[in-house]
Amino acid sequence: MAGILDSVNQRTQLVGQNRLELLLFKLNGRQRYGINVFKVREVLQCPPLTSMPRLNSYVKGIAHIRGQTISVIDMGLATGGREIKNVKDAFIIITEYNRTIQGFLVDSVERIINLNWGDVMPPPSGSGRTNYLTAVTEIDNELVEILDVEKVLEEIAPSDTRVSKGVISDDEIIQDLGDRIILIVDDSSVARNQVKRALEGVGLPIIAKKNGKEGLDYLVEIAEQCEHSVTEKIGLMVSDVEMPVMDGYTLTAEVKARPKLAGLHVILHTSLSGVFNHAMVEKVGADDFIAKFNPDELAGAVQKWLHEE
Repeated sequence: MAGILDSVNQRTQLVGQNRLELLLFKLNGRQRYGINVFKVREVLQCPPLTSMPRLNSYVKGIAHIRGQTISVIDMGLATGGREIKNVKDAFIIITEYNRTIQGFLVDSVERIINLNWGDVMPPPSGSGRTNYLTAVTEIDNELVEILDVEKVLEEIAPSDTRVSKGVISDDEIIQDLGDRIILIVDDSSVARNQVKRALEGVGLPIIAKKNGKEGLDYLVEIAEQCEHSVTEKIGLMVSDVEMPVMDGYTLTAEVKARPKLAGLHVILHTSLSGVFNHAMVEKVGADDFIAKFNPDELAGAVQKWLHEE
């Protein structure tokens, strides 16, 4: 596993090209799953785990790795499957999501594959609300499931979506928005609901789309109803970066390249918190970048950009 995450600098060149790399792994059985390489810090053989009282049932134990204490989540159990029992032969994928570091216990790790977000599709419509998928793709004539890690983490440690008093002026932000709405674009149902609860809690009307293509199509449709700019009906857009079909960077670049959309303020809101994002934020013309999920920061940024017009 030592060399599986080498050449990080080379991988950053994929950002903004609507491409990604997935680390493939298995839980129990033949089904393969994927996780974006940019979320992964390290992959290693599972070290000895320490049990702690009152841990969530999905948390297998605590690992001490490179001076840090990391919770190790059994990804089999956490996604509604069987427990990974052969821990000593299993692997830990150490990840950074939403400003936290955690380890995911998996049965085996395979390889990294490079593909286009256009080849990554939303889950089938009949998969139901209880599934743990954000997307699916086909590799070697087999279906690979991309897990909604944000849903797993939310079930273990639910987020507080309330905006603190005094962070924004409720009257001012509603006045700045007027009769317009805010567009949310995110492939994770958990992330969409977090943003909706935070912003609707301060009186802001929201409409949500599931990926960049859906978001762009909606904006183009609304712009046709506007005399000069889509900002006549849309106050601003808050978009995730990682999404099937069209990622948030590509969505932002498309918005800024179209005359009737270009005036729309775009806040990129993502669980990717690495510093490499900032150069791409500027390149595609996004107005702001916020790491998930802090309701005060999000509400503050929304008020700032609504007031900038």
